[in-house]
This record gives sequence, structure tokens and C-alpha cells, in this order.
Amino acid sequence: MSTSHSNSRRDFLKQSISGAAFLCVGGAMEQPASAKPVAPEPLAADAKSRVVVAHDELLRGTGSTVDSQRMLALVDRAMQALYDRDHPVDAWRKLVRPGETVSLKVNTLGGRGISTNVHLVEAICERLQEAGVKAGDIVVWDRTSDELERAGFHLAIGGDRVQCYGTDRVGYEEELSAWGSIGSCLSKILTRNSNVLINVPVLKDHDGAGVTIALKNMYGVIHNPNKYHPNGCNPYVADLNMLPEIRSKMRLTICDATTAMYEGGPGFKPEHSWNANTLLVSTDPVALDHMGWQMIERKRAEKGLKTLKAEEREPSYIATAADAEHRLGTNDAKKISLVEV
Repeated sequence: MSTSHSNSRRDFLKQSISGAAFLCVGGAMEQPASAKPVAPEPLAADAKSRVVVAHDELLRGTGSTVDSQRMLALVDRAMQALYDRDHPVDAWRKLVRPGETVSLKVNTLGGRGISTNVHLVEAICERLQEAGVKAGDIVVWDRTSDELERAGFHLAIGGDRVQCYGTDRVGYEEELSAWGSIGSCLSKILTRNSNVLINVPVLKDHDGAGVTIALKNMYGVIHNPNKYHPNGCNPYVADLNMLPEIRSKMRLTICDATTAMYEGGPGFKPEHSWNANTLLVSTDPVALDHMGWQMIERKRAEKGLKTLKAEEREPSYIATAADAEHRLGTNDAKKISLVEV
């Protein structure tokens, strides 16, 4: 679609995702994905992982609600910086191809207070369509449809529009996928409706794991995340992200730090939250998690709190994800190129 129709596209997306609820009675379409997933290529020895930190102090204007136009502009700046492109659609064309099915794994556990922002999802869906992905080939999802609705999303299944529903609507695969310490059944949304996985987590503290950002958001794609919380979720988070169905499809993480939490997570604690008005964007989830962790630590220091290490809940799974056995990305600051826009 051409950019001249952006207003009508945005209205269409709002109706589908955050406007009047739309829910077909029939089951979700579970046709196998048609295009072959593209596995990420390992970094060259001298290459750096780029993490873009995009900030807009006026994202909320003078109110408490994120402005949708400013959000779209913030996403554009982040993507253009990540892919070094002059036009936002050109950046998205580096990520996706027409004919691919794209799923956006959001995080809605915390309700409206600390969940993936609906306006962020609208902006992503708009640009995906301009890059050639059909609306019906995009699905916004999380564990349950109820959690999506409580976070402000409205369900949409079937028809020529962006899809939005929980795994509870379609179920999990019957066979276990296994790697290392992990043996789990994966969401059929991931296995059957996704050529491309875009991870859209939030930035927040976690009482056991230290932080929950990109890597841990994948706990929402399996049937048994309750099994993998001992020892600060290490090595479980890293092992989970090694599953081929996840690793081969995850092409991008856009972390929503418009509202973030530095203490008391994973449930929403307004007294420990702040309007960071920021997005963190990278193709390397380990590098992004490392930088997000440091962002939380800086806020904790500002508030006079101990470090997560001092509280014995340092997110050690991030280092595990970067080790020689996993190589999911880098946590070495010398190998991370931080771009602030």
C-alpha cells in the first residue's frame, strides 16, 4: 500500500486491534506457513550487535496516554537507525517479504498498566502492510485471549484484517520440542501461523529472574513455563530460546519501554514504574536484554535501591544465552553498538 492511504490504514488497524471488538465464531485458521523460515546468521568475529534506543520525551504530550502519531514516528526512527535506511518502509522491507506470515508476540500479563502498548502494535502492523505483508497474514498474540483483552486489545479471527487472539484459542502442539533443560509444547500460532516472529516484550523487573525482557518473553509460547523458574530461570530461558521453532523465526525484538518497571515485577506496581517513553530495538535479543537490564539498574540506583546482584537475583540467564554453547547473541558491551535516536 502507498503511504498516501496511511490514515485509512490506521483507522482499519484500530478497528481490528484496539477498536470495536471483532470475533468470528469459527476456529482460527491453522494452515501451515507457506514461506521457509530464515535462520539468523551468526555474527562475524569483528561484527557488533546494534541496539537502537529511541526516546521521545513528548510521547505522551501533556497527558498520560501515548500519542499514536508520535509512536509511529518513534518506531520509524528506530527502524531506520537499525537498518540504516532513509525511509521507514525500506527498513521493514529488510525484515519481511510479501507472502510471509508474521506474528507479533506481545506481553499482556500485567494488564493495561504494564503490557505491550496497543499503539506500538498498531504502528508495527501499519508498516508491515506497507512493506507488502497482507493484513490477514499478521497475527498479534499472547498466552490467552482474556489477557489480550485486559491489556486493551480486541480479538479478531478470520477475515481480511490483522488477527488477534491467544494460544488458548488454538492450543499447543501435542509433541514436545526439546533442547537442553527444556521439554515443552509450543503454541500452534508460532508453529503454524508464523514465518517471521517479531518479539514485542516490555521492560520490567522480575522477582525471580531479575528482569523480564526479550528472552524471557518466550515463556509465553510454551505450555509449561511454571517448570522453568528455579535458579533465576537459568539456564531455562537460554535453552528455551534455542528451540529451532523459536530461533529460526525470531528476526526482530522491539521492546516497549514506554512504561517500565524497576522493582516489584512481574505484576504491575505503579509505585515502582516510570514513563521511560523509550523503545529498544535489535535483531540480537541478548544484546537488547543486556542493555535493558542496565537501564533498569540505572533507575534502581536513582531510586536508592540495591543492584539486582546484591539482591541475589542478577539475570544470569543473559550470560548463559551468550555463552559458547548457546550463542544467541552477545552480552559483551564491547561488541554492542548502542545507537540513540
